[in-house]
Amino acid sequence: METPEGTPVSGVVKWFDPAKGFGFVVADTGGPDILLHVNVLRNFGQSSVADGARVEVLAHRTERGVQATQVRAIHPPENAQSAALPDIIRRDREEVAAAPLLPARVKWFDKSKGFGFANVFGKPEDVFLHIEVLRQSGLSDLQPGEALAMRVIDGTRGKMAAEVQAWETVLTPRDEDRD
Repeated sequence: METPEGTPVSGVVKWFDPAKGFGFVVADTGGPDILLHVNVLRNFGQSSVADGARVEVLAHRTERGVQATQVRAIHPPENAQSAALPDIIRRDREEVAAAPLLPARVKWFDKSKGFGFANVFGKPEDVFLHIEVLRQSGLSDLQPGEALAMRVIDGTRGKMAAEVQAWETVLTPRDEDRD
């Protein structure tokens, strides 16, 4: 059903390039690819999205094609677990899920190296961020200063993120009312 913001569409991210600032979504119902601009993604609280991630967007037809106007949900790619890290595989899933989501900021992340670091608010130590954890969380890249929510575990070489989410996606309605 069409709304002033657009038509709800579910689909899969065909590709997204944070450096170019856009990518495309293939709708489950077919039709032309849907342009996903980084500004629309940032309004959802993310600066990237993994190729193959499932998304729910509002889309609007323009003279130049179909464009996403709002991101409503992002779900990690189905094959994201294929390259999980040993430190995380050894853990019970419930143990990782029971870890609190901690507020953090990206210190730096280098996609070509496949890793980076973040700092949990109020904690002095760096937390290791691996690109596979980003992919499992539906992300493909991070920018310095980007706000995150992370589940942190003790890895073999120190603190590491076992799950990463854009901070805005974990806010409850009560939290948003405080803004």
